[in-house]
Amino acid sequence: MAEIKNLKKAAQRIKKAIKNEEKILLYGDADLDGVTAVIVLADAIKNLGGKVTAIYFPDRELEGYGITEKGLNYLGENAPALLVALDCGIGNFKETELAKKLGFEVIIIDHHQILDALPKAEIIVDLNQKGDKYPFKGLAAVGISFKLSELLLKDKMTDSMRKNFLELTALGTIADMMPRESENRIFIEEGMSSFERSWRPGLQAFFETEPFKDELNLNQKISRIISILNVRDVENNFPASFRLLTSSSLQQTKELFTKLLEKSVQRKEKIEKTVEEVEQRISKQSEPIIFEGDSNWEFTLISAVASIICKRYQKPTFVFKKLEKESIGTVRTPAGIDSVSLMKKCSQYPITYGGHPLASGFRIKNEDLEKFKQCLILHIKQ
Repeated sequence: MAEIKNLKKAAQRIKKAIKNEEKILLYGDADLDGVTAVIVLADAIKNLGGKVTAIYFPDRELEGYGITEKGLNYLGENAPALLVALDCGIGNFKETELAKKLGFEVIIIDHHQILDALPKAEIIVDLNQKGDKYPFKGLAAVGISFKLSELLLKDKMTDSMRKNFLELTALGTIADMMPRESENRIFIEEGMSSFERSWRPGLQAFFETEPFKDELNLNQKISRIISILNVRDVENNFPASFRLLTSSSLQQTKELFTKLLEKSVQRKEKIEKTVEEVEQRISKQSEPIIFEGDSNWEFTLISAVASIICKRYQKPTFVFKKLEKESIGTVRTPAGIDSVSLMKKCSQYPITYGGHPLASGFRIKNEDLEKFKQCLILHIKQ
């Protein structure tokens, strides 16, 4: 079977960095796919005797998606170093240039749609790039991270390590709503088979607490785990999902889990309230897209809001949080409409945009919002 383009190259470069004791930095998207991709690769590097010098996740509420200037400046003191971006980077042209200026060698491991060109990173692994002959294009970033870890560890990957990595791979793949077919189906089936017996305290904590001891089936339990892990709770730049899944203390994870459980109830209420607000606004409209934003909406909730609205009204849905000069938004589209291709037709307006066909995001100057909306409507009608 054809190989994923540049995956072997990425494995060789990481092995070289371990051997030469270079600094290795991991930069992951803050969603569950990015978090699990980072944990899998970090554990693989550790098992090879390497050391990850620093890990960074951008705070979406403050920085938006992808590689950010703030993130690079935060990591800057570690230069020169090998910077591996996971589940982000494919649309970060300026930021990749800045990373190189700061003294980083950049590897991008992403699975999002490619825009017109590629950033100038040393190595790019993305199933959507030209010349990638890998037959299955539906892997999540954690799926690629798992395959990279297989290449890195080879026969050093024990059965228990594989099980542990596949639990995380299943979690990230399901959370990112990737198609449950081909390799993903294998990852999910194998990962789920050991979920309830996981050695990872972060997963044990879920199955040992009351809400998970009722009559839910495993799929329902995993959906609930994902919704709790998606709760915004950042400490020292680390999202709650990362802290929970990497904790070695069952007591600590149970405490954090209880805190997240309370927050998830509040989160659900806020999502419902925001959905109501959007519905009130669109009840007076009959446009082919839904395009709504507010400075009072919480950025970490708008993805869930957009998903609900899109499902309910079967229209391309753009929901954004307005900041002082810019807005950061999320997009959901019904099956058959490619959100990235749609935004590409209006690419003169957003500062950045990208993602998957059915789920993506954008950042835009507030002064360009109306022009962007009208351009999208024009192209949807066509």
